[in-house]
Amino acid sequence: MGKIVKVSGPLVVASGLSEANMADVVRVGEQHLIGEILTMSGDSAAIQVYEETSGLGPGAEVVTTGAPLSVELGPGLIENIYDGIQRPLEVIRQKTGGNFLPRGEEVPALDREKKWDFTAVAKVGDHLIGGDVLGTVQETPSILHKIMMPPKMSGTVKEIKSGSFTVEDVVAVIETDKGETKELTMIQKWPVRVGRPYTKKYPPVTPLQSGQRIVDTFFPVAKGGTAAIPGPFGSGKTVMQHALAKWADVDLVVYIGCGERGNEMTDVLREFPELVDPRTGESLMKRTVLIANTSDMPVAAREASIYTGITIAEYFRDMGYAVAVIADSTSRWAEALREMSGRLEEMPGEEGYPAYLSSRLAQFYERAGVVECLGSDERQGSLTAVGAVSPPGGDL
Repeated sequence: MGKIVKVSGPLVVASGLSEANMADVVRVGEQHLIGEILTMSGDSAAIQVYEETSGLGPGAEVVTTGAPLSVELGPGLIENIYDGIQRPLEVIRQKTGGNFLPRGEEVPALDREKKWDFTAVAKVGDHLIGGDVLGTVQETPSILHKIMMPPKMSGTVKEIKSGSFTVEDVVAVIETDKGETKELTMIQKWPVRVGRPYTKKYPPVTPLQSGQRIVDTFFPVAKGGTAAIPGPFGSGKTVMQHALAKWADVDLVVYIGCGERGNEMTDVLREFPELVDPRTGESLMKRTVLIANTSDMPVAAREASIYTGITIAEYFRDMGYAVAVIADSTSRWAEALREMSGRLEEMPGEEGYPAYLSSRLAQFYERAGVVECLGSDERQGSLTAVGAVSPPGGDL
């Protein structure tokens, strides 16, 4: 436990955190605001807080959780609307009865009470490695959710049962190769800044049919490729991304509204439930996960929202699906990095952006690709990343 020494907007400096590590999540102040440690020097830590910091002052407590910023992965992700740190906005609205997001609100990302019909695929006595399918849940009519072994675990199935379970119920018991007994539920946790592992990466060769003939003809994108939609304000980037999210030839879309206007997310929420996916005949929301992190939300959470979205997408890619991540806009994310870098008093690069901007962008886009998923059944999945680029004043 530490104490706040300095508050500068979303940046908080605290001392007495000798037990903490870089990238740990901390709880700041009486309202337990969520923050993440950016840098450490001795027992002093610089923390970026993902919520509004007004009212915080020197002397307030900071408690470390000892874990990095992670997302919950399991049945219930599809059709959900999250903020940048995976808090379910609709659940919070029902809980608080208002349309504003209170500070320090702690709500689990996945519904703990809803029951899912789990069908066991593995049998007692099977030896499984990371990524092997334990069982399946029919999450939506078009998405069969595969409950997989955690990536770094291997062992023999001691118990497994089919039936109706919540995400926290034990569905399988594994004896690991080290002789330990592990109980597995339908939830996996994964740190957002670490890419999920795979067996092998392939060059992208299959075209992604975007549903826009002019794009497919002049600017084709491959499944597992990366694309940017550059342009000044009002040039139609968001409209183009909405069109891709609606009609692209993929199994699942993760739409990240990162620092753009709230009415653009409103358009998505109004249109998607009414539109029918021509491939499945179901509502488009049945193949969509929304991350709503609009321009009126705290700046620091924009950076987290990009990683939250791509980690959820990697999870579905690991099941063998073709997934598209649509980030609107990566420029707002870069501006969030610039603001935090300025408050940390780091040496600025071009246009005031931090010198490490290019490596952070590369980290994000390199998580796209066509991969052979972990597991012994040789599934292939793809993740296509499409980011809007909207520099200030349209200065491309």
